[in-house]
Amino acid sequence: MHELGVVFEVIKTVQDFAEKNGLTKFDKLVLQIGELSSMIPKYIEACYPAAVDGTPLQEMKLEIEILPGNGLCKKCNKVFNIIENSQACPNCSSKDWDLLSGREFMIKEIVAC
Repeated sequence: MHELGVVFEVIKTVQDFAEKNGLTKFDKLVLQIGELSSMIPKYIEACYPAAVDGTPLQEMKLEIEILPGNGLCKKCNKVFNIIENSQACPNCSSKDWDLLSGREFMIKEIVAC
């Protein structure tokens, strides 16, 4: 489970940001995770309490937004969800597509009190 190390790095990044900007109290951390990412949201949520325990961020809530795994069909130019359509364009059935989104893992927002 590589999520634990990743969550600790996210918390370190947030702490560094807080120090540089003189922030001390936080309400919420929003992460965006693509549905094709190697990060598993339920594992991120499970690791989060351990990562913030004993830090100034321990009261900060975690919110995760799932970003769709979208592809662009090279044959008909239709944008479609890769997972929902079993990796085939719903318009022309082609499996020749370019990935547009879905592998992201990023901090979207840090909400301070």
